[in-house]
Amino acid sequence: MLKQWTYCMVMSCTFILLTAKGVYPYLQEKDRSAAVATAYIMKSEGLRWEEAYAVVRAAKPDVGVNPGFEAQLRLYEAMGCSVDVSSPLYKQYRLQMVMEKYLELQDLPQEIFAADPTGMCQTSNTEVLYRCRKCRRSLFRSSSILSHVEGSGPTAFAHKRITDATQLHNHGCDKCTSYFIEPVQWMESILLGVLEGQLLCPKCTSKLGSFSWQGEQCSCGRWVTPAFQVHKSRVDEVTTVLVCDIRGAKV
Repeated sequence: MLKQWTYCMVMSCTFILLTAKGVYPYLQEKDRSAAVATAYIMKSEGLRWEEAYAVVRAAKPDVGVNPGFEAQLRLYEAMGCSVDVSSPLYKQYRLQMVMEKYLELQDLPQEIFAADPTGMCQTSNTEVLYRCRKCRRSLFRSSSILSHVEGSGPTAFAHKRITDATQLHNHGCDKCTSYFIEPVQWMESILLGVLEGQLLCPKCTSKLGSFSWQGEQCSCGRWVTPAFQVHKSRVDEVTTVLVCDIRGAKV
């Protein structure tokens, strides 16, 4: 009886906590209790997700979590058992959830878009601002870059029949020739209802890169899904400065 009561309390408290934070937006009734109980134990006991799940199964052997919930629990663990909406891991996961529902959506959720830096007050002197190389229009900040694990290099492009694979890596320089970023507000009008296309500067319309909800391959060989990539050769890096108290400061 004590085990059952504890299990129910863990499930109830955790469900309230996590749904309020938006960690499990697509919960299904069947696996909900096991997932939220596991997350609660991870948070309260400092356990890895596999260890916490084993505790739940020991108390109630007939429960389980599906692969979708397992991915969410791994994400929760990777974020230190907290919900950090600024984490690149969280942003990438959120985009993947939108991608799965993309064809059913009438509008894209506003929370997936980073603020347009032209309308923001710069407050950090550690963050890098990226501008269009042609017209100098501010495009995105370093906090919008979604890093990925480096791919296998030239061997990943064998299917493209590229004879000189070293060209892919610019003779030993940076293997990733593009920034993969989260969508920015200036992209909103071109993303809905289109699976893939070009990313153009909203001011001078020069080509910056491309996007694909189905994913694109980075020059390092890694496949990124969904992909919003801006070529490094099309933008310049600028270290931001404190200008909050300067009305009408240029960005």
